[in-house]
Amino acid sequence: MSEEEAEDAFVALRYCETDGEPFCHHCGCQVVYRINRTVKNRKTGAIRTRRLFKCANCLKQFSATAGTIFASRKLAHRDILFAIALFTNGAKGKAALHLSRDLNVQYKTAFVLEQKLREALGKLQHAETLTGAVEIDGAYFGGYVKPSTRKEHRRDRRKLANQSGKRKCVTIMRERKGRSRPFVCSEVEGAGLVPYVVDIKSSRMFADESKSYDSLEAIVRVDRIDHSKSYAEGDVSTNQAESFFSRMRRAERGVHHRIAVHLGAYADEMSWREDNRRISNGEQFLTIAAAGLHHPVSRQWKGYWQRRKAA
Repeated sequence: MSEEEAEDAFVALRYCETDGEPFCHHCGCQVVYRINRTVKNRKTGAIRTRRLFKCANCLKQFSATAGTIFASRKLAHRDILFAIALFTNGAKGKAALHLSRDLNVQYKTAFVLEQKLREALGKLQHAETLTGAVEIDGAYFGGYVKPSTRKEHRRDRRKLANQSGKRKCVTIMRERKGRSRPFVCSEVEGAGLVPYVVDIKSSRMFADESKSYDSLEAIVRVDRIDHSKSYAEGDVSTNQAESFFSRMRRAERGVHHRIAVHLGAYADEMSWREDNRRISNGEQFLTIAAAGLHHPVSRQWKGYWQRRKAA
């Protein structure tokens, strides 16, 4: 794919509601003109041509990525599409170091690009309210406790008192054969979010024996399963939530390794992958690309390495 073909693909995805016909994002005018703008590199003196659009009403110029999560990009359009394709194919995620080698770019470039894609996917995951049969569960991720060399100095690393301070709880609420919404919070806090995430009037929830979910019985029907006795009793189980945690653990141990700092973003990505695991790679690719092109400029990741982080 040439750079012009890649840019045409961006335009088609960005303006899919108007059959690929661009319109102005500032005034909404549908009469725009294609122009070529010559840009000179101040350091090297190289001259290149940028393909832009110009509004016939307000006369403002904009590109296919203006106002999206890919705004202020330096990568070529085809490199971004290639990165999205590689990101899509990773069943357990795509390491930023691996992506940087595939694209022949710095690690920082690949890391920020992946985080932007995770932010766009997170917006998709948290867009709708859950209904029907919903499972809720929590698990801890992140952090590492190095084992001691001598036997007498070793501690039980499974106990919370011996865990690293970076270890955090991910609470997942997941419809059976449907959508899921993860949150980085304690199980008690996750239970408090249920009225805002789940349609309690038309839902039935499933939880384990944790005392954190006792308060849910006052607002919604909750069926409990005692995991010390069995993993499932008829249709009462939290196996769908455990399936998400299984993918999350494989991603942490096998691909990313250190996810505690941006745990919420990684949880959103794995939640989306788990929900869309049955659709084809092509559909996943188009969904991710369209999500990025319909997401506003990232306030967290724009200028991240230039010390312009969001307050």
